[in-house]
Amino acid sequence: MHRSGAAMAWNVFKFCTALRGLGSIMILLVLGVVGVTYYAVVVTNYFPALQSGSSFESSLVALFVLLLFHCLLAMLLWSYFSVVLTDPGSVPPNWRPSVDEERGETEPLAGSEYNGAVMGVQQLTAIGEPTNTRVRYCRKCNQLKPPRCHHCSVCGRCILKMDHHCVWVVNCVGALNYKYFLLFLFYTFLETTVVTLSLLPHFIAFFTDGEIPGTPGSLATTFLAFVLNLAFALSVLGFLIMHISLVAGNTTTIEAYEKKTTPKWRYDLGRRKNFEQVFGTDKKYWFIPGYSEEDLRRMPALQGLEYPSKPDLDSQEF
Repeated sequence: MHRSGAAMAWNVFKFCTALRGLGSIMILLVLGVVGVTYYAVVVTNYFPALQSGSSFESSLVALFVLLLFHCLLAMLLWSYFSVVLTDPGSVPPNWRPSVDEERGETEPLAGSEYNGAVMGVQQLTAIGEPTNTRVRYCRKCNQLKPPRCHHCSVCGRCILKMDHHCVWVVNCVGALNYKYFLLFLFYTFLETTVVTLSLLPHFIAFFTDGEIPGTPGSLATTFLAFVLNLAFALSVLGFLIMHISLVAGNTTTIEAYEKKTTPKWRYDLGRRKNFEQVFGTDKKYWFIPGYSEEDLRRMPALQGLEYPSKPDLDSQEF
């Protein structure tokens, strides 16, 4: 039994190491798909159609497709690199709870109280005894964990409001970049849908008897781009629907798994407030990867350390 557990731990370690090693490969893969798509839509089909000016209608359609394609591509890449380059949120050094739950005080724990709480949690965790559910401790990081914080084995640290580790963005998705990840999914779905629809007539032409203009290389690129974008549009749609439901319930992928038997959720404050905890209250910033200074100043949830909850469900903690 012990050898089996050790082998499992070793396999998980190798898997996490492999995920870390993907790194730039996944970024290059994403950029490669973007490059193939750009060549098929812009270089091979719609820019030549705009230049030829065979008819006013075809030129207008080509111009519309090119403008929409470039606008969505810019938002997609902005959102993507925002997820890649933004730290998802780490536990600050010597972080301590700002509230003593047992006494109902709102002042941070004093030094002696804080050290005692840490030692108590460490001791109970070490012997397998149940601990105070409001005090969570990470044995790998040797520190207290804020609410909704989880340890990522790939990143090797605790992540604030961790949702999952995404190989496509080579980063964890957490409190500080979850909005950017959702926008990446949103703009990816829109972009791949636009590309699929714009290349559909060219794809259908492959199965007709008429002669298809273009070189073998350009035709192959168009065919490949259509198939790739159709596949991405369908798969991303599923992920987008799932995350929309998670945002509506103010939960994460990890929390949805952990609380699958819990009928009520302490952080579910209603769809609008749940939405604002991810996207902020300023509507001008809802569709761009960023927040207004006002929202960052007055909404602690955007910082990943404090979250408003239902008073009658305060005993819950994940």
